[in-house]
Amino acid sequence: MPGSSCLKWLIPGVCALFLAGCNPFSEAEPMMEEYLERLARVLDTPSVSVPSDLPPASTVPRRRERVLDMPELDLGMLDFLSLYGCELQYVVGERNSVMGRVMQPLNRLRYEVRFIRAAEDCMAEIDDERLEKTLQDAVESKRASLPAAIWNATWGTEEIERLLTLSKGFYPVAAEGNPVSDLVRDLGQLNQAVSDLSVQQLDVPLDALGGVHQRWQSEFRAGQVINSARLLIATLNAGTETLKARLDERPLCLNGRPNNQSEIVRNFFFNVYIGEIQPYMSDVSRARDSLIGALAELADQQTAVMPASFQDWYQRHLSADAEASLWRELDQAMMQHTRHWQELLEQCGLRPG
Repeated sequence: MPGSSCLKWLIPGVCALFLAGCNPFSEAEPMMEEYLERLARVLDTPSVSVPSDLPPASTVPRRRERVLDMPELDLGMLDFLSLYGCELQYVVGERNSVMGRVMQPLNRLRYEVRFIRAAEDCMAEIDDERLEKTLQDAVESKRASLPAAIWNATWGTEEIERLLTLSKGFYPVAAEGNPVSDLVRDLGQLNQAVSDLSVQQLDVPLDALGGVHQRWQSEFRAGQVINSARLLIATLNAGTETLKARLDERPLCLNGRPNNQSEIVRNFFFNVYIGEIQPYMSDVSRARDSLIGALAELADQQTAVMPASFQDWYQRHLSADAEASLWRELDQAMMQHTRHWQELLEQCGLRPG
């Protein structure tokens, strides 16, 4: 029977799923559309939608544009070093193997660190001046190129492309727990390792970095946070234009006295903007501060070797202060939208705070 309730004709589990699917505030994009539609309705202004063209963002530059060249020791020197004892003999042997010639960036970083440590240990055990000089030259070369190896093992990996992909939608609404906590913890450990390696502290454990890369490959949160920032900017700017249009008309309240319409507007402000939109803005902002902030730190520590092709992308997607920063744009959109809400409610003596 068409007029019967959902609970009467559907089992509770199916009904709950049906209702969740109909709730426009359960996902980011329909929530923003619903907000703008209702905003225009309660303010009696022309309806607006979220612009189809969101503020620009791009995928991280292609890997061949991010990976730094690593200087190689000449084969003659490697062959020479492999003739002697010490742990270095085995390190060089691994590098000369078939698998050693196609090392992934993380394994290459591990090799570079092992080489330096093994070569320095070996120098303490030899009395051959020629070999000692060869080892000293090799160590100096490896230490000089270590920043490039660190960059390649972080920003030069395929895995980080997955973390930053823009093809996986928006940051979840009202997610249980903290969706980025594991990634932030990983990045804290990684940033500390990069900091230590950057000052040539080579006793840094690198075994856990493989797990970090695996998580990057299976979670897309950084790209989702970027997408949600773009969606919020477009929504808030469109909403600000709606508020401006209403502010340009007659006052919402005459002589500052609340009326029926102002009560409707006030309820919408608290129930929808404060109750639904602002919590999502806060979630995205927290993810920005923790996850994007940690990624920015990972790049900031390595500015000395950052490729020119990466710098524009970094300033748009990671930097909080650059002129072109997406996050600066988001802060401005939030500030402007909140200010216009305050101005409108102030016409009725209802300004919050």
